[in-house]
Amino acid sequence: MAYLEGDFVLRSGKRSSFYLDKYRFATRPDVLAPLGQALATAAAEAAPGATRLAGPELGAVPLVTAASLAGGLPFLIVRGEAKDYGTANRLEGIFIEGETVCLLEDVVTTGGAALEAVAVLREAGLTCDRAVCVVDRQEGAAPAFEEAGVRLTPLFTIGEIRDA
Repeated sequence: MAYLEGDFVLRSGKRSSFYLDKYRFATRPDVLAPLGQALATAAAEAAPGATRLAGPELGAVPLVTAASLAGGLPFLIVRGEAKDYGTANRLEGIFIEGETVCLLEDVVTTGGAALEAVAVLREAGLTCDRAVCVVDRQEGAAPAFEEAGVRLTPLFTIGEIRDA
């Protein structure tokens, strides 16, 4: 359903013969609801001390919303850049400095966008040393997360998806 073959350019700039179109699962209530439950469960197991979830805009927003509804933890949205109007926040939502946050992400390749979100959370005085993603493409994200002091827990790896 979300696994597509062809010639694609990824966010990292790499070319790939396959693409995981997160919008094919994040926009369907029949898929999003159980996925939200799975993410909430994985986040609770990976980061039992977390008091909040967080997700980078735009792709992770439906996922973190679904996980928040399923697990009961409030969440933050990490903007790619601060908006230039209103509050000009980079983090949307209410938090208390020092809280522990578990980052949720859709698909990770090198981990660039998710690790940027971790940096924003940490700059705001939050602790973020755990992340859960729907799919790890197994192209360097896990070691990059480890180097940043974050343990990455994927629900699925690309190897598992291809084997299925």
